Amino acid sequence: MHSKSILEELPELQQIETIIQLDHEAHLSSKVLCKVPCEHGLLPVYALTLGNRTEKVPCITFIAGVHGLERIGTQVVVAFLKGLLERLNWDKSLIDILQRVRINVLPLINPVGMLNFTRANGQGVDLMRNAPVDSDEKTIFLGGGHRISSLLPWYRGKLGEPMQPEAQVLCDFITKEVLPAPFSLVLDCHSGFGYRNQIWFPYAKSRLEPIKHLKEVYYLRKIFMQTYPHQDYLFEPQSQQYLVHGDLWDFLYLESLTIDNIFLPLTLEMGSWRWIRKNPLQLRKILGLYHPIKAHRLNRVLRGHLILMEFLLQATFSHENWLDKSRTPEIERLAHELWYP
Repeated sequence: MHSKSILEELPELQQIETIIQLDHEAHLSSKVLCKVPCEHGLLPVYALTLGNRTEKVPCITFIAGVHGLERIGTQVVVAFLKGLLERLNWDKSLIDILQRVRINVLPLINPVGMLNFTRANGQGVDLMRNAPVDSDEKTIFLGGGHRISSLLPWYRGKLGEPMQPEAQVLCDFITKEVLPAPFSLVLDCHSGFGYRNQIWFPYAKSRLEPIKHLKEVYYLRKIFMQTYPHQDYLFEPQSQQYLVHGDLWDFLYLESLTIDNIFLPLTLEMGSWRWIRKNPLQLRKILGLYHPIKAHRLNRVLRGHLILMEFLLQATFSHENWLDKSRTPEIERLAHELWYP
């Protein structure tokens, strides 16, 4: 058990462990991927799983808490998981879906960073700059990832050192539990960039090179926009915003190309500037740059992304119905015109 002080400072961890205790493996299985040290002891990185455990079914994975300051991502993912567990008490359609789909939830990858109110982990390393992959083109100074010092933000770690434990167990989990699925989606939840909610996909390392599955991402975007035309998400390659070294999803996507299965990692970047615009005083706290402080705005964000998450679950379940429609020269042409004109 964790000390009372840790649970008070890290209520997200308490929520996760309460869910695990209450479910008692009725629907949910859980495991600790690793434990990372902090001044109060060791903090766990959990993976939770719902649904069919066999490798033959498609799977979707929700991830959050890679950056410790971005607490809202963890809270959104936990809220979605709690809703799923409640629905299993009455929702026959969800019960049927979970017989043919697997849902993974890794809600808090960087617990020490969240405890310490830092973007980086306890070693000062930015986990999203920590993978062994380099940008093919010039990145922005510091923000694209550097090896100067852990005292500066966006530090990648020392050249030649292994990945940080949190990044390594995430990569190991994706490699062992996700990539063997015939089709898999990932939604990695972040905050802190711009006024719009954005959905990024690889590559973050190149503005010139599109991913192999560009047309599949384009068609996924197309059916989402047609189904929910009033949503304001902007789909685009991360490289259209900025280039980085060491991106975990670039690394894992490149790993996935060695097999025939389709792996589509998406990053949700919640536009935190809209919260700041409506409440500039929240900038008095460092958390206010990345998190909605007012209770009504927090509630709005917690419910606002449920449509997207539910859609991605249904798209995973029904992937065979739309994947073939994406594999046409016309769709590929439209995708290139939109993102790589």
